[in-house]
Amino acid sequence: MFLRAMLGLVALAVVLYAGICVSLYLGQRQEIYHPETTWRVQQAPDFELVDEGVRLRGWVMNPGQRKALLYFGGNGERIEDSREELARWFPDRTIYLLPYRGYAASGGKPSEAALMADASALFDRVAQTHEQVAVIGRSLGSGVAVQLAAKRPVERLVLVTPFDSLVRVAEGYFPWLPVNALMRDRFESWRYVNDIHCPVLVVQAEDDQVVPAARTLVLVHAFRQTPALQVVADAGHNSIQDHADYRVSLERFLR
Repeated sequence: MFLRAMLGLVALAVVLYAGICVSLYLGQRQEIYHPETTWRVQQAPDFELVDEGVRLRGWVMNPGQRKALLYFGGNGERIEDSREELARWFPDRTIYLLPYRGYAASGGKPSEAALMADASALFDRVAQTHEQVAVIGRSLGSGVAVQLAAKRPVERLVLVTPFDSLVRVAEGYFPWLPVNALMRDRFESWRYVNDIHCPVLVVQAEDDQVVPAARTLVLVHAFRQTPALQVVADAGHNSIQDHADYRVSLERFLR
């Protein structure tokens, strides 16, 4: 009886574990992307891009400048809220904020492949009317920015609270799950850094509770030529933009 009970418990544990793995696999994009925080659009979009039949709607600030700046935000970031400060920080650049698919007023559904296709389409369109195009990628957006800079002639690249691999970040949160086998959207930035040939600035939050410092440092050391590194003291993952050192480091690097 005891052996039968133990076997029953083991079988139940196996079924539960398998169920968790299946649930994670099927629902992983709901865990990675959080567009719901951006759906209440307060400022009407004034820029539109159609890529692969999907209509993306965003904002342009400081139009008519020779240089341009593309900003790719975090997985739940309302990039709309950064309009005024980015325009003020970089008056000599035309700034393009284009929400990911499914975010704000953009159509479609987000995935790594979709985000990369849209980023490339955005760069190609902006490069037609601007001499140079710089890129900022924050958190999840750092994964987009790295791959874009590896494929397009980006002038300067800023990576804010970046990671080497979304898979490795997830493994830190779920060490008891086969994350590497389950994840489809992997954002493995470390694979692309040696194809980047522009100046790079990495901005790290000292008290980042979302992206472990080790994940950022592994990315930094993966570059053939070590990028500049700015650690913003006392800053958290979601509050780094509130610190003067963040603004100053971006202004110095991009001006």
